[in-house]
Amino acid sequence: MKVGIAGAGLLGRLLAFNLCKQGHDVTVYDPASHYKEHGAAGFTAAGMLSHVAELETGDDEVFQHGLRSLELWKQMVPELKAPVELNYHGSLLLAHRGDEGSANRLVSLLEAKCPADQMPEKISIDELKSMEPDIKNVASAWLLKNEGHIHTPQAMEALAVSAKNAIWQWNTKVTRLTPHYIHIEQEKHEFDWVFDTRGVGARDIPCHDPSLISCRNVRGVRGETYWLQLSGLNLTRPIRLLHPRYRVYIVPRKPDIVVIGASEIESEDRSPVSVRTTLELLAAAYSVLPELAEARIIHTETNLRPALANNFPRIEHEKGLTRINGLFRHGWLIGPSVVEKALNMGF
Repeated sequence: MKVGIAGAGLLGRLLAFNLCKQGHDVTVYDPASHYKEHGAAGFTAAGMLSHVAELETGDDEVFQHGLRSLELWKQMVPELKAPVELNYHGSLLLAHRGDEGSANRLVSLLEAKCPADQMPEKISIDELKSMEPDIKNVASAWLLKNEGHIHTPQAMEALAVSAKNAIWQWNTKVTRLTPHYIHIEQEKHEFDWVFDTRGVGARDIPCHDPSLISCRNVRGVRGETYWLQLSGLNLTRPIRLLHPRYRVYIVPRKPDIVVIGASEIESEDRSPVSVRTTLELLAAAYSVLPELAEARIIHTETNLRPALANNFPRIEHEKGLTRINGLFRHGWLIGPSVVEKALNMGF
């Protein structure tokens, strides 16, 4: 089958990889200049595979997609043509003294929403020290033993080079999609099936009803991340620092990088990171990893997460056209499962 994909972000690359494996002829269109350009939100994400922690704001559908995606990542990564760091050592929830009340409320919420075998496990400070000796100044800690993390830039690049025989049309902005057709300015290209995975780019015109749940009524939610480099830092698991106002996450990448983020700003501003966010996030990270005082800030990035009115993912399916959008902050967590579901709908 001849398949066209609009958008070479995470979803577009997952689709291309899976469709090429199935023997289809795949063409992907994207405005980026090449497969390594950090235009898509998938590059900016820290890559936490945290199906339990995301139950704070997610529902059972996100949880189940997350569980399934964990298995799919384990199957997929060994098949890729380039190395991808994928770890399943669990993740940690941490709280400072004075923040334990809000942390306990969050943990209680997670316990009420997840199965018994996925429950957060309270660990002692001594146990924490034996697991992650560089973490300091923490009053309470919980282990989410079934969670993990993935190196997102590595995975984005590996998915692109592993989609065997796919045709990548870079520097190409799709202007419209209709069943069986991808429109580029005055040209239209015919396919047996087309997929729309453009994220924020799928918004054709401003919607008259902001509450309408639709793959084209999409907004961008700003996120900011920081890459810090420090040789000798001993951290193997992602951290979520539970603060009454925000959740700061710290994700290790081999050999000596940590990615820090938290911000979730209702704005479509793609300008560089703000001073306020920088001060808040780096101070929070330093408070639990004091060795970061000597780290070097080697990269900062901002991007827009595609979110629908209800902040949940959506698949819209009609003959000749499938739209997928609204993965919001859950792209790496649920992307493989959402793509699997879309393909299983038949096309």
